[in-house]
Amino acid sequence: MTDEPVGGVRVCRVFLVDDHAVFRSGVRAELAGQAGIEVVGEAGSVAEAVAGIGRVRPDVVLLDVHMPDGGGVAVLRAVLGADPSGASDASGTTGASGASDGSDARVSTFLALSVSDAAEDVIAVIRGGARGYVTKTISGGELADAVRRVADGDAVFSPRLAGFVLDAFARAAPGPEERGEPVHDPEVDSLTPREKEVLRLLARGYTYKEIAEKLFISVKTVETHASNVLRKTQQSNRHALTRWAQSRHLD
Repeated sequence: MTDEPVGGVRVCRVFLVDDHAVFRSGVRAELAGQAGIEVVGEAGSVAEAVAGIGRVRPDVVLLDVHMPDGGGVAVLRAVLGADPSGASDASGTTGASGASDGSDARVSTFLALSVSDAAEDVIAVIRGGARGYVTKTISGGELADAVRRVADGDAVFSPRLAGFVLDAFARAAPGPEERGEPVHDPEVDSLTPREKEVLRLLARGYTYKEIAEKLFISVKTVETHASNVLRKTQQSNRHALTRWAQSRHLD
């Protein structure tokens, strides 16, 4: 948090991004009563968010995940760049304006605030550069605490969401495939090469649309491959499939 203390409390400047104006008003009202929190701007679209973040240079951006024009990932890509590692430091922060003249050292940290608790959404925004992810069931006091914590460099997640990130990014020792050794597993062997490609991308948290773009196939084809993979591996849902793939080092 970069502002000077006011009355002994250091102020954290927050920018809200959500396409629902009523929800933004509610969050603003909740945070207004919290010590050390100041809402300095808001936006209801990706374009407004990118412009506002660059202009205001807040300490923390509360970022919705799903919006009609691209959502949180689109904001992260626009502000951080296509490769977050090239634009942000290890704490998940970046110069919000993208300016290189050194006129303002203020950096912004991104905290996702979403109704979704889907693993693919959590992984996508964390991969994009967000420092944490909390759901909209959070209370006003808990949200203020989460804002302060990410501003101070902590990673913050709603209960159980951190497990998705650990599953996706924590890598165990190289498996047989990485060592160039054959994997003899009837379920794995039953998958076609394309199904294995789709499986790996699913396990890494990519959405169907992102997989389609990456493999140059239609979303409908991705859905068909995913359905076949679930059937052949006898998994009931995507989360179970991700764990199944990780246990076989197929992610």
